[in-house]
Amino acid sequence: MNRSEQLLKLQNTENWDVIIIGGGASGLGTAIDAASRGYKTILLEAVDFAKGTSSRSTKLVHGGVRYLAQGDVHLVREALKERGLLAQNANHLVKNQSFVIPNYHWLSGYFYTIGLKIYDLLSGGLSLGSSKYLSKKKTIEMLPNVEEDGLVNGVIYHDGQFDDSRLAVNLAQTAVENGACVLNYTKVINLIKDDKNQITGVQAVDQETGINYNIKGAVVINATGVFTNAIMKLNDKVYKKYIVPSQGIHLVFDKSFLPGEHALMIPKTKDGRVLFAVPWHNHVVVGTTDTLIKKQSLEPIALESEIEFVLETAQRFLAKKPTRADVLSVFAGLRPLAAPKEEGRSTKEVSRSHKIIVSETGLITITGGKWTTYRKIAEDIIDKAILKGKLPKKPCITQNLSIHGNKPTTTLDRENHLYIYGSDITKILQLQEKEPELKEKLHLDYEFTLAEIVWAVRYEMARTVDDILARRVRLLFLDARAAIEVSEKTARVIAKELGHDENWVAKEIADFKATSKGFFLSEFR
Repeated sequence: MNRSEQLLKLQNTENWDVIIIGGGASGLGTAIDAASRGYKTILLEAVDFAKGTSSRSTKLVHGGVRYLAQGDVHLVREALKERGLLAQNANHLVKNQSFVIPNYHWLSGYFYTIGLKIYDLLSGGLSLGSSKYLSKKKTIEMLPNVEEDGLVNGVIYHDGQFDDSRLAVNLAQTAVENGACVLNYTKVINLIKDDKNQITGVQAVDQETGINYNIKGAVVINATGVFTNAIMKLNDKVYKKYIVPSQGIHLVFDKSFLPGEHALMIPKTKDGRVLFAVPWHNHVVVGTTDTLIKKQSLEPIALESEIEFVLETAQRFLAKKPTRADVLSVFAGLRPLAAPKEEGRSTKEVSRSHKIIVSETGLITITGGKWTTYRKIAEDIIDKAILKGKLPKKPCITQNLSIHGNKPTTTLDRENHLYIYGSDITKILQLQEKEPELKEKLHLDYEFTLAEIVWAVRYEMARTVDDILARRVRLLFLDARAAIEVSEKTARVIAKELGHDENWVAKEIADFKATSKGFFLSEFR
């Protein structure tokens, strides 16, 4: 996947069947769905793939235990089916993760065991494992750092865990392999309409060269997540709010706070939310919050109240208490929730189901949804375009379509940090053999190598230090200080690959340091 080749494809194509705005989970999934059906498809992302919400999730592919508790059985059943399909189609990135719920009231064990048995049944033939009641002793054995004071019993259940932005990159590669044109750093700045006020295409600018393109297409799909309202301003004569952004934050700690392979799940915190502590790349991700905010941003900042909530809740359930000094990185993400009809509803009451809106201009917009159901969302979007007469009818084939990197076997060596590359692992190792200097570690404390930077630039369309350290090797999300320490080394490798000068290197380092501030607690910014 090479950006120059994708630009040539854009320049050499006069008309498209499907134009997609937005390179997050929904947009990339839609590009795969459309291209695999045989439609001429182009996707335009203003910055990098998954730069926004889609790289800032809780790293879970799940049905949503709390949605079951809210009675949203349809959403849970759909998500559990998609969880199973994703585990099959991208097994290098999705793993079966066991979760343990520690209970401090004797009735809770029976209550959650029954509820999770229903959860298991809803997954049908795509179950990842059976839920089981655990004794206090077994609960402590599985969660060595759990708070033992008042502990009565536990429950174990299974869900999926994944790397979100790595999946986004693989989705982009899969779309290209199926014939789509996929471009990052290409921003849509206007919608082109005919004299009947029907959309016939988009105007976009290449952020790297400043060149403008008028791109014609039969259908335009707005999959911009939390930036949906901005595109709708270009579309509507009267402004209306289509999505409400909800912020969720996560704190990242050393593995010692959750030793072992099991994740911790607290189904009901003191304010009724759910808290997860999940093993991820030999670290622990703890979150999340659910806070309605007024303004969307590419780099949302964790609120002090959110940080305190996550810390305080984690301290209640862990024997070794995490403190502010233990936080290696903090990241905030925005959920693009479909705006409720009634003002003032809390985020817990706003449905996570996706919603497809077809405007009078013909623009198709997706709101809501979550990573787990990205494939079904994409299928529904293209089906809607067919139903509206914008595309000739062709069947969806993505249910069993393998994602780039998917291994033919389910046995992966997850102790090797390269496991996330799946079938590309051998190519990266060959790159290291061909250019031995690329075996050098990016940072002494981490296994990432210079070969991974070069690979990301040559084959994954990474263009900046942030693209590499935030979304290709994930170091910024794992350890913000370490990421800043290697920012210059990373910039120089990219500059050598892309032919940039010293001014570019200096600007990249400065830009990355500015971006990184949001990943530190307030006292370190």
